Amino acid sequence: MTIYLIRHGETDLNVARILQPADTPLSARGLAQARLLAQRLSGCGLVGLISSHLPRALQTAREIELLCALPTQLSELLQERNFGDLRGLPYDDLGFNPLLMSGAPAGGESAAEFSQRVAEAFRCIVRLRASITGPLAVVTHGMVIREMLLHHMNMAGGFEMPPHLGNTSVSTVEAEVPHRVTLLNCTRHLQGAHAHDDESLEGG
Repeated sequence: MTIYLIRHGETDLNVARILQPADTPLSARGLAQARLLAQRLSGCGLVGLISSHLPRALQTAREIELLCALPTQLSELLQERNFGDLRGLPYDDLGFNPLLMSGAPAGGESAAEFSQRVAEAFRCIVRLRASITGPLAVVTHGMVIREMLLHHMNMAGGFEMPPHLGNTSVSTVEAEVPHRVTLLNCTRHLQGAHAHDDESLEGG
C-alpha cells in the first residue's frame, strides 16, 4: 500500500522568497491549489491523514479532510526546519543559502537536529501506515519531504531528485521496505493560474 507525501500549498512568503515564520498561512492561490489537490486525492481510497501542525500544512490537510471525510492527525515532527531568528527575512538579503547551512541559526535547528527529527517522523509514518488498512496521506513541507526522499526512501527506477518540489506536489512511496518511490513531485492537478509555484522556495 501507498504513502502519499504532499507539500503544502503556496503562501505569499513562498512567492516573495522569504523564510517563513511558523504562523504563515496559505495565500488565496494556495487555498485553490489545496482544493484541487483534495479533488485529486478524493478518488485514491485514503484511509489515513497526518499533517504538520503549522498553518500552511494544516490548511492544506483540511481541504483533503473535507473531501475525503478523514480526521487529520497532527504531528510537530512534520514541521519544517526551524530557522529561528532568520524567519521573516528575505533569502536574497542573507548573503548565503540558509537551506544549506549545517549549523543552527539563533533559536533554530541545526541540520543534524533536523535530520534526526525527520528520521523519527518517518518512523512514525511507517508505524501509522502499518496500523491502518489503506493509503496514508502525509501533508508536510519541502525540506522534510526532500530529507525523507534522500535518506529514507529508494529512489531507484529512473527517479532523480528535482531541484524544486512544487506546492501541493504529490510523491508516492511504497509503505514496505525498501520504501520504493513510485511517483515524484507531481502537480498535474494544478491548472492555469493555480500552477504558479515554479519560484516558490521549500524552506521556512
